[in-house]
Amino acid sequence: MLELKFVRENAELVKSGIIAKKSNVDIDKLLELDAERRKLQFDFDTNKAHQNRVSKEIADRKRNKQDAADTPQMGFLTYPIKKDTVADMLSEMQTLSNTIKETTNRISALDIEIEQLLINIPNLPDSSVPVGSDESDNVVVREWGVKWNDRPDFTAKPLDHIEIAQALGMLDTTRGAKISGSGFPIYTNIGAKLERALINFMLDFHLTNHQYQELSVPFVVNRQSMLGTGQLPKLENDMYHIDEDDLFLIPTGEVPVTNIYANEILENKILPAKYVTYTPCFRREAGSYGKDTKGLQRLHQFNKVEMVRFVHPEQSWDALEEMTNQAEAILQALDLPYRVLNLSTGDLSFASAKTYDLEVWAPGMKKYLEVSSISNFLDFQARRASIRYRGDDGKVRFVHTLNGSGLATPRTFIAILENYQNSDDTVTIPEALRPYMNGLTKIESFV
Repeated sequence: MLELKFVRENAELVKSGIIAKKSNVDIDKLLELDAERRKLQFDFDTNKAHQNRVSKEIADRKRNKQDAADTPQMGFLTYPIKKDTVADMLSEMQTLSNTIKETTNRISALDIEIEQLLINIPNLPDSSVPVGSDESDNVVVREWGVKWNDRPDFTAKPLDHIEIAQALGMLDTTRGAKISGSGFPIYTNIGAKLERALINFMLDFHLTNHQYQELSVPFVVNRQSMLGTGQLPKLENDMYHIDEDDLFLIPTGEVPVTNIYANEILENKILPAKYVTYTPCFRREAGSYGKDTKGLQRLHQFNKVEMVRFVHPEQSWDALEEMTNQAEAILQALDLPYRVLNLSTGDLSFASAKTYDLEVWAPGMKKYLEVSSISNFLDFQARRASIRYRGDDGKVRFVHTLNGSGLATPRTFIAILENYQNSDDTVTIPEALRPYMNGLTKIESFV
């Protein structure tokens, strides 16, 4: 969330950021409400001070059994004393008390209106983010690996992952749909084993090579947690909601992990804090029907390993680059060709200041598929969730938060089947995964 003072002092910048993020928040209305609230706060403070002074004088007069004032009346405030007797003063204070109550009620109402506008303002894109309207304006930062067309050992037309998985008995989307609906696949036999191998390999890789701490977190969260990381209010229609308890199935491990420190002041010595977790992720994908729904491309439930960091403000941009390299290291260990994109303003998420996407090459589908997004939120999430730290100087500041997929499994699964398929209708298992597959080197049929 942006600080109200920042919005007040940088209104045009905020308006530009809102347009760039394709959001719609009335900043002029927000500023009007803010101006009214500040005026009312001044009136409240003035009247309250006057009320306190007069109440003290009334008490003094009663204690001294003195009804009329022997000294000149007090200077003008909102309600100057115009009469001398205690009874007159009490009557005047009753009127003032009613006015203070009305002011308090109006301030409370304004606070709610202001808060609702503030929580709908997206994070502002960093100046290094390319300006664009949608994903077509994303900028390729770098590419890695040998794509299918450059492989000398396989000349036939590559199959897509659905053909491969069905032939090898690795997926059952029909029965998954029977149980839960489309977008809920069943991984079967060696497919289930490969999925589990991917999760365990990625967790171990980050723990061993990147020194993260592992967490196992709840898969349902409350409304405040979703608000804190920025999924609410904008994306509520994309979430699975449990009405009776007002809980949400998590769309990503980012939500529970980031909120472990909600409403806390952290000791400086624990920063930077680095966590990794495995969770299933649940997304209704409202409005995306018919878009990239073939096979494992876009699911309502999928597995993901997530990296989350809490860092000092001056370290967050370096942390973004490092986390991106760490997600890339997974793809490099699996020897899968990929590219890194700097997302444009039109493709940037509500809460992110800058995001890199990793897209792996799928030769059977003839396209790149996103397997990771790594984002720097600056203090945007920390303000919403009230996550602060106490520096060595004793001052309390907001932390910066980052998160990144390391990686999401469905499209990584796709890339393995399509990039490692062989002309004899088998699939070679990437060397990095073999210890997690009981030493198996090749998938020849379902096991």
